[in-house]
Amino acid sequence: MKTTRQQQDETRRQIVASAVDMMTRQGFDGTTMKDIARAAGIGDATIYKYFPTKDRVVLGFVDEAVRGALADTLATPGLADYGLQEKLQRLTDALLERLLPDREFVAEVMALARRSPLSMLAEPLASRQALREAVTDFISAAEDSGEIEPCDFKGVASGLFGDYLAGVAAYWLADTSDEFAETTQLVDLSLGVLVTALRAGLVNRVLQLGGFVLRSQMARFMQHGSGLIGVLRMAKASLGDSAAAGRPRRPAPAPAPAEPAAKPARKTRTRKAAP
Repeated sequence: MKTTRQQQDETRRQIVASAVDMMTRQGFDGTTMKDIARAAGIGDATIYKYFPTKDRVVLGFVDEAVRGALADTLATPGLADYGLQEKLQRLTDALLERLLPDREFVAEVMALARRSPLSMLAEPLASRQALREAVTDFISAAEDSGEIEPCDFKGVASGLFGDYLAGVAAYWLADTSDEFAETTQLVDLSLGVLVTALRAGLVNRVLQLGGFVLRSQMARFMQHGSGLIGVLRMAKASLGDSAAAGRPRRPAPAPAPAEPAAKPARKTRTRKAAP
C-alpha cells in the first residue's frame, strides 16, 4: 500500500507531466492552471496545494530532471574510479539525456527564465542543494586522491556548476550539429579547462575574483557564434602550460592492486524522432 508521501509524489509528477505536454503544445502563456489540473485528473483547487503558480510547475520539471540526472550519475557502475572530469561529464550528459525527450518544453523553460529570472530563482530547489553536495563530494574525492591541488572554494565551485549546466542546456538547445556534436565538444573542453585549472592550483584565484562575472555572463557567453569553443581551446592550452611550469605536483597514491571496474562507453545524445 502506498504511503501518503508516495501518493503526493506521484501526483506532483503527474501534474508536471501534464504541464509539459500542454505547454509544449500551447505555450506557457496559452496554458492555465485549470488546464493542467484537468489534464492531470485532479480538482481545480487541488493543484494549488502542490504548486501555487505555473512558474512553480515549471520549476518542478527542472527539479525532477536534476534529481533524475543525479540518481543516474551516482548509480553509474565504477563511478568511484572515475576522474573528476569524467564524473562531471557523466553528470552533465545525464542531465541532457533527461531533457532530450522534452527538448521543446526545455526551450519554453529557458524563455521563461530569460523573461522572469527572479521568479524562477525565488524558491530554492531541493535538487539544487543535492547537486551542490554531489559536486563538492566529487571535488573532495579528487583532492584526497591527489588528482588536484586543494581547493579552498569548493562551495563556490559547486554552486556555480548549476549555472554551468544551465548554460550548457542553452547551448544544446541552439545546437543543430549532428547528434549535438558541438555540445559534446563544448562540454569536453569546458570541463577540461576547469579540471586543468584545479590541477594547477589556479582555480582558487579564478573563483575568488571571477565568480560573479561567471555567474552574470554565463547565459550570454554560452551561445553559438560567441567563439566560446575557440576561447576554451586557448584557455586549456594556456592552463596546461601553466601547470607544467608551476610548482611540483603532489605525488599520486600507489595504484590499487585490483583493476578498477570498466567504465561504460559514453552515451551518444541522439535527436528525438520526429512525430
